[in-house]
Amino acid sequence: MRVAFAGTPEFAAVALRDLLAAGVTVPLVLTQPDRPAGRGLHLQPSAVKQVALQHGLPLMQPRGLRLDGRWAEDAAAARSALLLAAPDVLVVAAYGLILPHWALDLPRLGCVNIHASLLPRWRGAAPIHRAIEAGDTQTGISIMRMDAGLDTGPVYRMQDIPIAPDETTPSLHDKLAVLGGKLVLQTLADLAAGVAEPTAQPAEGATYAAKIDKRETWLDWSLPAADLERRIRAFNPAPGTQARLGDLTLKIRAARVGRTVHVAQPPGTLLAAQAQGVEVACGQGSSLCLTHLQRPGGKPMDAGAFLRSQPLTPGQRFASGFLAATD
Repeated sequence: MRVAFAGTPEFAAVALRDLLAAGVTVPLVLTQPDRPAGRGLHLQPSAVKQVALQHGLPLMQPRGLRLDGRWAEDAAAARSALLLAAPDVLVVAAYGLILPHWALDLPRLGCVNIHASLLPRWRGAAPIHRAIEAGDTQTGISIMRMDAGLDTGPVYRMQDIPIAPDETTPSLHDKLAVLGGKLVLQTLADLAAGVAEPTAQPAEGATYAAKIDKRETWLDWSLPAADLERRIRAFNPAPGTQARLGDLTLKIRAARVGRTVHVAQPPGTLLAAQAQGVEVACGQGSSLCLTHLQRPGGKPMDAGAFLRSQPLTPGQRFASGFLAATD
């Protein structure tokens, strides 16, 4: 089979490497344009582009795929390249552009998406982050035949994995990326053999994994500590979580639910500042122990090292949420 590929980050690059290792013919790769990154904001190629270049694969980086859109010339060039590549299937993984009807209809066997959730739960842009943040105990990979909806197509294969109590987005990402490469190869084998039969997603249980808004990165101390601890793990390392204490803005890199149960202290109040952690009052009488923090321009430090350079005093109070923290 001829399998074109569309994807951008490392999650997708893992699947592309697996396809190539299995000897699959990849006549064309689509990925997002290079983006500025790092301290110097130099243009950086995507993880998928790097794999394509390493293997000498035909590569395109259209800014859009709508033939009537802002980047119509890019879309027309991509369409011509796909027609020339004549793929039997287009495999899509975290590409970042919506496929219009012309792209969905072009491959003989359709477009197959590697999605990092157990559909229909967590359709959308950030399924790994949202599963951890919500406290889900399991997630998985769904291999879906794409349609015009947002992750609404029928599913060829699905496999679940547990979410560990200390799971972070990078650790779960890596497990799911490996599983995604494995399942898409099995699906392609079924398609080649003519035995792939996708199953429609159930109408019940659909949730949407919205893209993370910058406002969500500011901790709202009125929430229970368990909710905040999950958010810190889910948003680690990017986009991260933060809070403001007076004139000081801190990145919160790691935390655990504290043992202190408070009654009278308002949320955000600093309850203790020790080497084991900086304990902060949260909603419902709970507390959160901040174990790793980072000042602007500095490196992440454990609580003990941070307190040696920046002493804190019980009774100080963190601002709560986006509006309070940015006043």
